[in-house]
Amino acid sequence: MQTEILNTDGHIVQGRLGRHETFTPRYGWLKKGYDAVIQDGNVFKASDAIERLGVGKNMVSSIRFWCQAFKLIEPAHNGCMVPTELGRRLLDDNGWDPFLEDVASLWLLHWQLFVPRLEAVSWTLAFNKCNLWSFDIKQLTKVIFSAAQKYPSFKTISENSFERDASCIIRMYADVPLEKESEIECPFTQLGIIRKAEEKNSVCFDTTEKQNLPPLIFAAACFSYIDSYVSAKQRTISLHRLTYDFNSPGVVFKVPESAVGSYLYTAARELNGISLIETTGSLQLYFDGEPRALYWDALQKYYDGVVRR
Repeated sequence: MQTEILNTDGHIVQGRLGRHETFTPRYGWLKKGYDAVIQDGNVFKASDAIERLGVGKNMVSSIRFWCQAFKLIEPAHNGCMVPTELGRRLLDDNGWDPFLEDVASLWLLHWQLFVPRLEAVSWTLAFNKCNLWSFDIKQLTKVIFSAAQKYPSFKTISENSFERDASCIIRMYADVPLEKESEIECPFTQLGIIRKAEEKNSVCFDTTEKQNLPPLIFAAACFSYIDSYVSAKQRTISLHRLTYDFNSPGVVFKVPESAVGSYLYTAARELNGISLIETTGSLQLYFDGEPRALYWDALQKYYDGVVRR
């Protein structure tokens, strides 16, 4: 069922700042956290959580945060954590990709950070508001801190908190040499969303078509976007909106409008009930059925194809 459609500010106001404890998501963490919740929904509150998860105290909190931000677990009415439908389909032992060996699964998880409720608001602010050609941690901090000042709930939060988020964002996606030998590479660097810039100690968003982003995963993100941010009665949407609007797939995946069209043309050959039609000089995505159902159909079609291959 479609959640209540809010305006841009409404989604941000309902969101929260990241509670990642400065850690980017690490290999194995999401499966570890998901499996622990399957065994005990109160595992993150347990006195022996450190021993059960085999990590330090701050890492326990970080695993919980990332599992929740990626929409793999969610709090139940009684306060304990339970797996989401995405968590079950993706990370169950017999799920689509329990060990996240397919880069497509990382694209899918990256998308979840921008699906309401926004558990990591700084990611939304960075991807939507940072138009700098290149930037470092300090410059990205100023962008997201400045954007957050519009909202009373974030005005009381120190700039240092936003700097920790800016640092985490860059370390999460930038495929650049690690600053510390002890730091572990983040799997999301494979996405190629942020790359090293020409300026010293700076990075930039890579806004070219992403060759390792499967069209069906992109199409699924489009239907998730429509489900979250567009009227439930709407059965058409412009490629321009899918490319440039707040938390749209084009913004989140950092791809141009030409790539949006290319991904969707390819996906339309494999999915029933969707088509691209040119109307008054602009391309429109037409679709039959509920966006949420099309989202799951696209994901199932993709992972079924992986099994066949």
